[in-house]
Amino acid sequence: MATPQDTTHVHDFTAIGLGPFNLGLACLTEPVGELDGLFLDDKPEFDWHSGMLLEDSTLQTPFMSDLVTLADPTSPYSFLNYLKETGRLYAFYIRESFYPLRAEYNDYCRWAAGKLGSVRFNNRVTSVEYDESEELYLVRADDLAAGEQRTYRSRKIVLGTGTPAHIPDSCQGLGGDFIHNSRYLDHKQELQKKKSVTVVGSGQSAAEIYYDLLQEIGGHDYHLTWVTRSPRFFPLEYTKLTLEMTSPEYVDYFYGLPQATRDELVTSQKNLYKGINTELIDAIFDLLYQKSLHGPCPTRLMTNTALTDASYDDGSGAYTLGLRQEEQKQDFTLTTEGLILATGYRYRTPEFLSPVADRIDWDEQGRFAVRRNYRVDSGDTPGREIYVQNAELHTHGFVTPDLGMAAYRNSCIIRELLGREYYHVERSIAFQDFTAPVPGAAPATTTGTEAPY
Repeated sequence: MATPQDTTHVHDFTAIGLGPFNLGLACLTEPVGELDGLFLDDKPEFDWHSGMLLEDSTLQTPFMSDLVTLADPTSPYSFLNYLKETGRLYAFYIRESFYPLRAEYNDYCRWAAGKLGSVRFNNRVTSVEYDESEELYLVRADDLAAGEQRTYRSRKIVLGTGTPAHIPDSCQGLGGDFIHNSRYLDHKQELQKKKSVTVVGSGQSAAEIYYDLLQEIGGHDYHLTWVTRSPRFFPLEYTKLTLEMTSPEYVDYFYGLPQATRDELVTSQKNLYKGINTELIDAIFDLLYQKSLHGPCPTRLMTNTALTDASYDDGSGAYTLGLRQEEQKQDFTLTTEGLILATGYRYRTPEFLSPVADRIDWDEQGRFAVRRNYRVDSGDTPGREIYVQNAELHTHGFVTPDLGMAAYRNSCIIRELLGREYYHVERSIAFQDFTAPVPGAAPATTTGTEAPY
């Protein structure tokens, strides 16, 4: 294994970005003696949406969707082992909830990262090049702690750079102190000093922030508004037969559809992965009911309302939001001092890939043309592969950002890196059929039919 300062060593693969997905890959490849991986991230330490680590917020997936368990339940990097080592296993057991606190999950990931010798924080990748003579990728990175540039040599690349915060076109270049929800906790106290605060967004983050500000509205003097383009506050669909869609079979089915159909499905399936916890929706209503007991509560919820434009006035320190009630086709404005955009995240191709852009397959819309095995490089020769994590929503479907499918994807990537299966890759777990029956084929009665991948 290379030392932290050894940049002449040739790694089997270099993984760029260290969110939960590549961190899971680091944990799962750690015991694989045949694989020498390096993991680079520009942050000084592991940090997963720290601006949204509200005290009572939980994951939307059970604890078994940790970094490793669904690939290797015996791994020392499991969430249960983290609880055991930190002396909290019995407390978690007595709590009787499958859903870890989000802050707890972040601490678990920090715990796992601290055990790995393959992780290099404070390394900001500036370019990835390909050396034809050596048949290697050259990953150039600024070592932010040492103030030096390093070059790491690698046979393969795994991209896990995550999805940056999305700012709508209507708010690009907007002045003032508006924030994306990813920075909420850092700015919460300043927001609560304002006379009005507006949350724009339709998912879990918007709901959590609205609920958090609504809880404390009595101790402050702000009017709170929640604006969502959705026709209602969609709950996250979490029935068991729907959960079967987070399966290898559904990924196979989705991947085999025409791209136009896949794009339509991604848009229509948002409530399968971007909805709000039912319990939180109910808690918001109950809190509104309590707050209204002694008179009207200074808050407003607006559905079917799209943000069409926005402006900021330096003199008043206020925003004027151009809004449109979609069903009534009626335009109106809203003035607010505080503005929180809970507008989600979207994948952005890293600029450091520019030197190898001609080695990557792109679709007609300029996105990665991701193969079923998560490869995006254009070559067919083994040894120069580029794999992606959480950049394949348009090819593999809504399971792409799902923590519960991360161990499956990592098992597949490890199989590709090794050329053989190290962790058993489940191919058939669903009771239902997603495809039309093959003419003449005997009907399946239960799970167990091997999928083609």
